[in-house]
Amino acid sequence: MTEQIDLAKAVQMLTQAEDILLICHKNPDGDTLGSAGALLHALQAIGKRTAIFCSDPIADRYDYMQLTLYDGSWEPGFVVAVDVAGTQLFGEPAAKYLKRVDLCIDHHPSNSGYAEATLLDPEAGANAELVYQLIGQMPVEFTPVMADCLYTGVSTDTGCFKFANTTPRTHHIAAELMERGASFVKLNELLFESKSQRRLAIEQIALSHLEYHFDGRCALMYVTREEIENTGADSNDLEGITGIPRMIEGVVVGITMRQLESGSYKVSVRTAGEIDACKICAALGGGGHIRASGCEFFGNLENAKAAVLAEVKKQI
Repeated sequence: MTEQIDLAKAVQMLTQAEDILLICHKNPDGDTLGSAGALLHALQAIGKRTAIFCSDPIADRYDYMQLTLYDGSWEPGFVVAVDVAGTQLFGEPAAKYLKRVDLCIDHHPSNSGYAEATLLDPEAGANAELVYQLIGQMPVEFTPVMADCLYTGVSTDTGCFKFANTTPRTHHIAAELMERGASFVKLNELLFESKSQRRLAIEQIALSHLEYHFDGRCALMYVTREEIENTGADSNDLEGITGIPRMIEGVVVGITMRQLESGSYKVSVRTAGEIDACKICAALGGGGHIRASGCEFFGNLENAKAAVLAEVKKQI
């Protein structure tokens, strides 16, 4: 059973630790990378040897975070999982650290409590909000690079402040990050107003597979591994399409399914109204938030669709 700790205890653990490895979840998004990136810079500023480990490649568009990636040349003495709700999100390369996670910093209500200690704030719109508060209690000067990292996490996990998980605190923290030097104009353009040709190609393919269920209240689209490889789309391009089905008028459950290299399907669920996305995904071994959750299904496409739709039917 994990020990639930507060900010002060987390700061104590981090400042006393040496050789710190920060683990991001597989298929990394802006929140896990931004949270880990800001913490990386804060820990390095106080003299800690620190690096980031992720099972999947990190998109070049995040180069501005100036991340130090783990090269295997030293043995971690303290392992921190950042924005990782459950062990299924580690990915195979990071799985060797599953049994030795000293601290988990997370904001998902579905966190499984796998770490020795957990700093959890399920009210935070983004994990970066929690990391911002954590760094605020550390003996470190806040830099523009940290602000860029955290603004990325806060803005992407709230859909540029449009999703239901956005709170007044989210806006307050975003404003403070702007005051601390976040390049918000540049970041908003990069993260929300710019699409690669690969992204447009994968959107076109996904929309060609669009299906409606339950009298149009549920929309589902998918892309296969072969289609992904043909477009050259990376993980960031793929994450960007998850909100499309929910945007359709009258749809309260939007489902996006994309096939992974292993052959399994990553399922992303976005909901509106009274529909709980977390309940849908938790029934399939996943989790997340009320309005945005995910899971992974090991099986063929038709079985995956049937399993997800069966859970949607219970909620809808």
